[in-house]
Amino acid sequence: MSLSDLSPDEKQTIIEHLEELRKSLIISVVAIIIAAVGSFYYSEQILTLIMAPLSSLNEGLVVTGVTEAFFVKLKLSFLSGFVIAFPIVVWAIWRFFKPALYPQERKYVYILLPISVLLFVTGVLFAYFGILRLVLNFFIYIAGSNLETMFKVDQYVSFVMAFTIPFGLVFELPVVMFFLTKLGIVNYQMLAKNRKYALLIIVILAVPVYLLYEISIWISKFAKRSPGRGEDESDLENKS
Repeated sequence: MSLSDLSPDEKQTIIEHLEELRKSLIISVVAIIIAAVGSFYYSEQILTLIMAPLSSLNEGLVVTGVTEAFFVKLKLSFLSGFVIAFPIVVWAIWRFFKPALYPQERKYVYILLPISVLLFVTGVLFAYFGILRLVLNFFIYIAGSNLETMFKVDQYVSFVMAFTIPFGLVFELPVVMFFLTKLGIVNYQMLAKNRKYALLIIVILAVPVYLLYEISIWISKFAKRSPGRGEDESDLENKS
């Protein structure tokens, strides 16, 4: 059916929907830009927060390009702006879809949306505070004593984002299963029957994390025995 086959009332309805969609998009984009501009003022503090796991390992970041630092802070500002403006973006999207939903469907949205946000944030924080430092420690150890580790700021920020965001998505599994069950794709009997396979996959994924933890213990033990760079310098000064 083409647009010319529609009645005037149907055409008016489509135009009204498109107008509402345009308003929702404008509200979302403007909110993100305003929040990003405000976040750019605090980009140094945001970068310090992102660097915390690396700084705790006595490592720093380097800049190798003229505009690299600017674009990294710009990227962090827009990411932070999206996080800050997220409630407004959700509200703008909700005002567009709300008229098309039944009361029962709206109830699901009211319940599942906060749960989804909470699960995603929990996954990201778990990766950032629980695993990221172990992974960085492992790769620094792999570099060995013959190589000097120098991390580029743009690659490090991209790595942190690519590492933490998938954890947030994995933590959305309960919500995904809820919708798959509602659609009739899976059911609890199927999930219970395949529990052993899920457990096997979880164990396989957990083994590398456990190995990283054990390696970190040995690294910590070795680092305690070895004199630090600052101690070497002080000894040289005392001898001189």
